[in-house]
Amino acid sequence: MEIKNKSITSRDVDFAQWYTDVCKKADLMDYYTTKGFIVYRPYGYAIWENIKEYVDKEFKATGHENVYMPLVIPESLFNKEKEHIEGFAPETLIATIGGANELQDRLIIRPTSECVFTEHYSHIINSYRDLPKKYNQWCSVVRWEKTTRPFLRGSEFLWQEGHTMHSSEVEAKEETLKMLEIYDQLGKDILAIPFVKGRKTEKEKFAGALETYTVEALMHDGKALQSGTTHYFGQGFAKAFNVQYLDKDGKIKNPYQTSFGISTRLIGALIMVHGDDNGLVLPPFVAPIQVVIIPIQMAKEGVLKKCREVFELLKNAGIRVKLDDGDKTPGWKFSEYEVKGVPLRIEIGPRDLTNNVATIVKRYDGSKETISLDKMVEEVKRLLVSIHEEMYQKALKNLLANIKEVHSYDELKEVVNKGGYAKMMWCGDEACENKIKEDTNATSRCLPFDQTAFDDTCPVCGKKAKYVIYFAKSY
Repeated sequence: MEIKNKSITSRDVDFAQWYTDVCKKADLMDYYTTKGFIVYRPYGYAIWENIKEYVDKEFKATGHENVYMPLVIPESLFNKEKEHIEGFAPETLIATIGGANELQDRLIIRPTSECVFTEHYSHIINSYRDLPKKYNQWCSVVRWEKTTRPFLRGSEFLWQEGHTMHSSEVEAKEETLKMLEIYDQLGKDILAIPFVKGRKTEKEKFAGALETYTVEALMHDGKALQSGTTHYFGQGFAKAFNVQYLDKDGKIKNPYQTSFGISTRLIGALIMVHGDDNGLVLPPFVAPIQVVIIPIQMAKEGVLKKCREVFELLKNAGIRVKLDDGDKTPGWKFSEYEVKGVPLRIEIGPRDLTNNVATIVKRYDGSKETISLDKMVEEVKRLLVSIHEEMYQKALKNLLANIKEVHSYDELKEVVNKGGYAKMMWCGDEACENKIKEDTNATSRCLPFDQTAFDDTCPVCGKKAKYVIYFAKSY
């Protein structure tokens, strides 16, 4: 590996400061005047665009259409779904003045858009022929958080929110799980992040949902990060907003609803799962720059010309490549692109030209290879695929090593305090969830789909166990 970047705090000294250092040094974001709001700088926003491109393609392949809904929700509309309101009321930002006049029906800046979508669906769904209705929007939402951290928890963040309506409970539940699989595949295909997935408990489910499902990532410090959720709403919102349709049997019915979302906290996941003491380490398929070319002794005859040739070859092959022919030293450039987590660095100098080769350095482990200039495109493509797979396997190995079965309350406390997932049997009583949170600050993350029992009693209360459940501290 390269020498430690001294401008970045070590992860093991102060993980929170390390995270902030990486966000700033890698030019992902900048702080805005208003607390909790950030500027997404081009490099950080490009990561989000690559996530968006992958997911958007998957949504469209499964019949979803993109729309854009209004930013504001009249308070009278927001108040129609009681449970939903109670869940979001503490973190709403409300506009009270329009122009010079006080608003009679105050406007809530959307914290989420169930109300807006459902109100719209009440206008356009009239017959069974109108179903299913599968809409998605890419937007920002505002939640007035007390404690904020770039990408992980902000007063405003970017996200995707899908909202669908179906004629049957079965179809709606299938949709909920299908979207969860798309999020899981996102982790495997481009983020190189393995997820724990399952159903949230009643205590942890989304406000207004009957069922909430989640994909959860494990950070370097042993904390979990909720990375995407899908929700089955049943007919609650449809009834509250009077969404009705005439079915084939001639009866008036309410449709069944779902929603699902991921956000820019996935950028935070990328930082904390893969990053090291030198900065970002980006998986190749989400990286804004997959390959950077650094000329060595650029003034020497033929060096810059060959670098430009290689740049064009890679660019025409569909690889996101940058040639840095600026006047900074090679050492400065090495450090710059290391902090930014660029997966591959290609070095070409006079000696390389003589031997018709280039030196390639892999960011994630610092290893070097010498490859023929005649096989540049195929070798780079091979390396990008192998880097992604190696990064995924490394993260998976870490995840599996940090899921521990616990059989006593002391074991549970030891695991969550050390960091990682405590896998335990649970009676299903919310009082046990509350006790664990009170004693350890850990929360239930999910009930995994594999519910193979490994113990008979709940280690918290001693009652008969009903479920397998994961607990962890989280962001």
